[in-house]
Amino acid sequence: MNVDKLVEIYYMVDEFLIKFMPYMEKKLLTEPTRKPTRTCSLNLSEIMTILIAFHLIGFRNFKMYYIHLEQFHSSEFRTLVSYNRFISLVKRTLVPMYFFTHSLSKTRTGCYFMDSTAIKVCKVQRACSNKVFKSIATKGKTTTGWFFGFKLHLIVNDLGEIMNFTLTPGRVKDRFPAKSLCKNLIGKVFSDKGYISKELFEKLMEKGIELITHIKKNMKNAFMTLWDKLMLRKRSIIEIIIDQLKNISQIEHSRHRSIPNFIVNLIAGITAYGLKEKKPAIANIYTTGLQ
Repeated sequence: MNVDKLVEIYYMVDEFLIKFMPYMEKKLLTEPTRKPTRTCSLNLSEIMTILIAFHLIGFRNFKMYYIHLEQFHSSEFRTLVSYNRFISLVKRTLVPMYFFTHSLSKTRTGCYFMDSTAIKVCKVQRACSNKVFKSIATKGKTTTGWFFGFKLHLIVNDLGEIMNFTLTPGRVKDRFPAKSLCKNLIGKVFSDKGYISKELFEKLMEKGIELITHIKKNMKNAFMTLWDKLMLRKRSIIEIIIDQLKNISQIEHSRHRSIPNFIVNLIAGITAYGLKEKKPAIANIYTTGLQ
């Protein structure tokens, strides 16, 4: 593992927490009902750094990754706790990790792509026996078939940067969280047929967003500029990003034993993607089409 990259991640996280933690303590912990009685040798910045770095280096198993840290990076993390103790500490990073992810720099280019992907927590056949996610995960259906779990909804720009994301139960239709995903954005959003809705189109247009999709077979042809047609063909950029999130950042697996740790793993994977220097992007000609 590149030590310089570890230091860079730690520095960014620590600088963020210096400003964020006082705000969080003021807003969320004004009247704590129970104070922690057990201190931890690892600080929050180190825990978050370890979690984010896991999604960048290619390990498929977090336990083997943690053993690797103990053997080869004890000089960087001098107060490492046991593996079981670390797993119990992961949930402490949930809120800071979420806000840190949203604090990463993003460019409002005016050209965006929106889509969703299934996050499976187990096989559909085992849905009834799943105890961890029984109360919140649901069955859903995509173009590849039925699944049990959640849907991750994403909106990205043409530079490959994730502008916003949200997680919903698997049965939620793609168009329902679209309005919140597009919050504070202006420009054109390209998506698939799952987002076709006259009501959604009108609401987004009021906010300065033009929703552009392919039309269904039973719909009348609508005027579309050559530029819009070209951008619809480039919609595969978000599919490439989703593929990287699942196969490199490993945001999806069936070994979770708690809901908070599942969410932290998902957000840490998105954070790790956001810190990558090279992201899939469309050739830098979008300004010509938007002028």
